[in-house]
Amino acid sequence: MDSVSESRLQLVCPALAEKIHRLAEMVADAGIVFRVTQGLRSWAEQDALYQQGRTVPGEIVTEAPAGASWHEFGLAVDLVPMDPLPDWNLAHPVWAKLVAAGESLGLYSGSQFSHIKDEPHFQLTGRFPVSPDDEVRQIFLDQGMSTVWSEAGL
Repeated sequence: MDSVSESRLQLVCPALAEKIHRLAEMVADAGIVFRVTQGLRSWAEQDALYQQGRTVPGEIVTEAPAGASWHEFGLAVDLVPMDPLPDWNLAHPVWAKLVAAGESLGLYSGSQFSHIKDEPHFQLTGRFPVSPDDEVRQIFLDQGMSTVWSEAGL
């Protein structure tokens, strides 16, 4: 995996980073290489993404306002296949291979989201629900991210 991806993985939950490394190994045999485009996000960064297409110009890219994305808790990453440049063509068969391999490792894929599908998104949330809830936000605010990871069972 490239240095950009590695630096982003250093900021997320170690159990998630380990699964992303395993994913890279699994798809390498098929000649698939990917980059981690997003990992940990601040609440302000998430809010800016949420405002896009709502209060600022652009296309709506997320249904998750600040505090409602696993990126903010270090439990989600976004990936893109590199061929050698980023390939955002979601109709390309490589995307289905990435999703299938990620799900086989126990990752939840954004392709399963009910509103805006998010194929590049993978999350590992343990006992917690698909989206962060009040319990997760309170644990984070009271005790920090590492306690969220521990409480998730990761």
